[in-house]
Amino acid sequence: MSDERATSFGAAAGDYEASRPDYPFEAVAWMLERLPLESRRVADVGAGTGKLTRVLADAPGSEVIAIDPDAAMLAKLRESVPGVPTFLGKAEKLSLPDASLDAVVLGQAWHWVDPVTASAEIGRVVRSGGTLGLIWNLRDDSVEWVMRLTEIMRTSPAAGMFEGDGPTVAAPFAELEANDWRWVRPMTRARLHRMADSRSFFITASESVRRSIHDDMDALFDELGVHGDATVDLPYVTRAFRAVRD
Repeated sequence: MSDERATSFGAAAGDYEASRPDYPFEAVAWMLERLPLESRRVADVGAGTGKLTRVLADAPGSEVIAIDPDAAMLAKLRESVPGVPTFLGKAEKLSLPDASLDAVVLGQAWHWVDPVTASAEIGRVVRSGGTLGLIWNLRDDSVEWVMRLTEIMRTSPAAGMFEGDGPTVAAPFAELEANDWRWVRPMTRARLHRMADSRSFFITASESVRRSIHDDMDALFDELGVHGDATVDLPYVTRAFRAVRD
């Protein structure tokens, strides 16, 4: 997988924050429900602009830190979720003490990491009985126009992972449990374009490819009648996973 794509998001941090969806609280609560309510020391790894961080910060009893390899993304996170400590780092190398956390969670990020190395490193910083949580907001491509939109914007490493066996974790974590939530998000044409602009394929593409993507998106939105401030409901499936550290 391309390191360039994995570390490209800071160039579009504003588009990412403005266009990417937050995570349903119910899904985040489910990932952490095995932890005691009174003490939840949680690291959001691959935190980006804080889409998952802000939901974690609202969970009862949570003490949250945010970690990402991109300083530009963390700068946007500090604007969006003030007061949460931020650190540069990645899942395979965390500058944290052994057994110092109750949980590590990754939103929209596990497909960018080496699962064996990341599982071992996260297992080092999570106490025995603690949780590894993984979560994705996935567009529902079973809807015809959404499938066409995905084809225009190109597939992602996350989509490729779910077309296969899905995410995997390694020792010291047990087998993943999974759960899904379905919901819709009203989107204007402008916000849909910003969503495309925030994707790693678009960020790293040539200018001609970028223009072609926007032109094809506009043709689709014209067909759907999405103009100006009009919105279309973009369906999502939030897919969450949790595993317990041995």
